[in-house]
This record gives sequence, C-alpha cells and structure tokens, in this order.
Amino acid sequence: MTEQTVSTPYNRVLLKLSGEVFGGGTVGLDPEVVRQIAAQIAEAVRSGVQVGIVIGGGNFFRGAELQTKGMDRARADYMGMLGTVMNCLALQDFLEKEGVDTRVQTAITMGQVAEPYIPRRAIRHMEKGRVVIFGAGAGMPFFSTDTVSAQRALEIKCDAVLYAKNGVDGIYTADPKLDPSATKLDQLTYDEALTRNLRVVDAAAFSLCMDNKLTMRVFSMDGEGNITRALRGEKIGTLVTAD
Repeated sequence: MTEQTVSTPYNRVLLKLSGEVFGGGTVGLDPEVVRQIAAQIAEAVRSGVQVGIVIGGGNFFRGAELQTKGMDRARADYMGMLGTVMNCLALQDFLEKEGVDTRVQTAITMGQVAEPYIPRRAIRHMEKGRVVIFGAGAGMPFFSTDTVSAQRALEIKCDAVLYAKNGVDGIYTADPKLDPSATKLDQLTYDEALTRNLRVVDAAAFSLCMDNKLTMRVFSMDGEGNITRALRGEKIGTLVTAD
C-alpha cells in the first residue's frame, strides 16, 4: 500500500520517545540531546498541535534486563518506572526553557514533583496548549512503555500514536540488520502487519491500536526535524492504519 503524499494534520497526538536516546548512547542523561528534542516538540506545539508524551527509561533501567541478572521482575520494573520519571522531569525542564507550559503526570504518586495521572485533567491541560508528559509507565509491572503509549493515546482521545524509534526509520519487510534485502514500507494495515508477522511494537500495544482503530506511525528520532514533522502529520517513517 502506498501512503498519500499529503500531510494529515493532527489536533491531538501521543508521542512515544525512546529512553535510550536521552542517554546519548550511555547510561544517564545527555542534556544537549534532551534540549534538541524539546526544541522540536516546542516547534510543533507552537503550530497548534496538542501533544502528550510517554518516554521510556532504558537509559537508566530496563526491568527485563535486570531480571536476567537475578532481580525480581516486578521490582526491576518499578525501578524502570522511576527512571522514566527522571526523563520526564528533564524534558519538562527543557520544554519550559522553550516557553512551552508543561505538566508531568505519573501513574505512581509522587506529589512533590508531578501530578497524578488523571485523563480528564490531562485533556484540559492540552486544550490550554500545555504539553503533558506521562511518567512511571502504567504504574504496574509487566507493562511496557509501548503499551502505555497506546493506552494513554486512547484514553485522552488522540488522533494518532507516534513511535519515535532509535536506529530504525520505519517498518521493513524483514529485520534490516539481519536481511540486507529488506525494504521499508511507507504504509500498511494492521491485518497486513499481522499476516506478514512484522514486528512493529510490543504485541499488547499493537493489539490495542488495532482493536480500537488508532492510527500508528513509526519513524526514526534521528534526522533534523523528524519529531516536528511527525507531530505535524507529515509523511515520515511508516503509517499503520486499520483499513
């Protein structure tokens, strides 16, 4: 299927960002990387797009990886949730330096640094032009931030969920790192992705989007202005739709 060449402007969108990118390839936080990401988001917000954000915590902790080192999976996942909040606070700081009002809402109560996750309040913030960053995952172990992104997008009534990936610029016919003949797909349906067994995002996130007909776009965080382009609904990466 070939994607239309025209943009599809969004009113409200959920952006999922890779935590690993925040670390600049290492453990921790790279302020310059976060500043550049914030500048791109701010540009889209100033053009009128309502933006919610979910950030991974892979630059600090990954529950599944800590489990392989002998930690209890649930406890390791909670550590990962706290890592996402650190990323949320960093992005909030740089967004506000760009002049964009921002709120952090967390699924685990931590009143001194963030609001509790309340969907209707989040919607109201976005209607007022504020960016809302959702931290601490779903507040429960065994749920990935990919899945949380789809859930939050549905609950706050977004037009689409955008998955900004690290090191891949869309969905391919096969893993391009293993199969040099793999080709990038501009657009496909959820049924096509299932039939061809294409790995898009976590299975639970994929199912939520498919069952609720939520449009998904997968694109690369690399490249100047990619985040702004995706938020504005421009043709970038791979579009996945219900039909």
